[in-house]
Amino acid sequence: MDLNLTADELAFRDELRAWLASHLPRDWDQWREKPMDESFPYLRDWQRKLQEGRWAAVSWPKEYGGRSATLMQQAIFWEEMARFEAPPMANSLGLGLIGPTIIAYGTEAQKKRYIPKILSAEEIWCQGFSEPNAGSDLAGLQTEARLDGDHYIVNGQKVWTSYGWVGNWCELVVRTDTSAPKHKGLTVLLVDMKSPGVEVRPLRQMTGESEFNELFFRDVRVPAENTLGAVNDGWNVAVSTLMYERGSYGARLHLVFKRYITRLIELARTIQRNGRPASEDPIIRQKLAQCSAEIEIMRFNQMRAFSRITATGVPGPEGSIQKIFWSELNQRLQQIAQEILGSFGQLMAGDAHAVDKGLWSYAYLRTRGNTIEAGTSEVQRNIIGHFVLGLPRSY
Repeated sequence: MDLNLTADELAFRDELRAWLASHLPRDWDQWREKPMDESFPYLRDWQRKLQEGRWAAVSWPKEYGGRSATLMQQAIFWEEMARFEAPPMANSLGLGLIGPTIIAYGTEAQKKRYIPKILSAEEIWCQGFSEPNAGSDLAGLQTEARLDGDHYIVNGQKVWTSYGWVGNWCELVVRTDTSAPKHKGLTVLLVDMKSPGVEVRPLRQMTGESEFNELFFRDVRVPAENTLGAVNDGWNVAVSTLMYERGSYGARLHLVFKRYITRLIELARTIQRNGRPASEDPIIRQKLAQCSAEIEIMRFNQMRAFSRITATGVPGPEGSIQKIFWSELNQRLQQIAQEILGSFGQLMAGDAHAVDKGLWSYAYLRTRGNTIEAGTSEVQRNIIGHFVLGLPRSY
């Protein structure tokens, strides 16, 4: 894959840079450290501004409000967003995962109904996938939907649901045929989170946030017309959503990690260890160099994933390689940060002695979830072993 930018890609990059330079919020630093429930209206406004410039969903087809951007243009978009340290968009799951799935599997009526409000952040989306007894084994889920006339009656529980606390709609995977093999009897429903019988409970993390939630469904009535894709073909619909998640997320992380390593090198030159700068410790130097090299490897892995999509039109299992790589790399990176910072690395935001306003303590704690969310490392290795290396399935 030629990594040099074409004339069209350079023009795309320059247009985006000019737009960000003139529209980027100047007060993001004042909001960055606020709790999510306080900053969420701010992020909605930012997404609306991006959508007005047709930047909110650059990968979507033009007829659905996007730019029909190529994979390289998508990579450019996320790199520039990271380079400018732009705020995240409020409806990240709707834009990156669920919207593309609706475009791929939805009826024309569903696309007309949901897509515009995903773009505008008027309606926020969450995923109802994982369950207490089926976190990594999605096909083992037990949330059941029983057809009753023109509605499904849904009962069950989901867990680790990002944006559940603010979600207006949920892409919910349910079991509609209990007699079929576990991969065959699933269906995806689009569920209004304000429906009677839906309960959301926050899960407190060790970072202090409640980023994830539990969802409970008790006799929730969902119109049958809200089925996404074919009945009992929900496994294929859900896997498509997961492939978008695993295949594309690394593109936006490369420059984030690049900023991390650059800052750590700066800190290592000023923080004293045993009477001399930490950067003079050969073990610290070796670890920083290793992470720097791995961040570049991550970028090339992303290009490989993009090559797969270019060739086939859909994300493939190679996205699992990237997911393992970035999640475990981030854990190694944050571990090195703690080794360099020592006890100061444990200070949280608000402490007068915290380094970089507590960034490193938060980042270290948050990385513990990287190898669990979006599919555990164990599950990703099984996918790679079977679909990439051709090894027998692991049961």
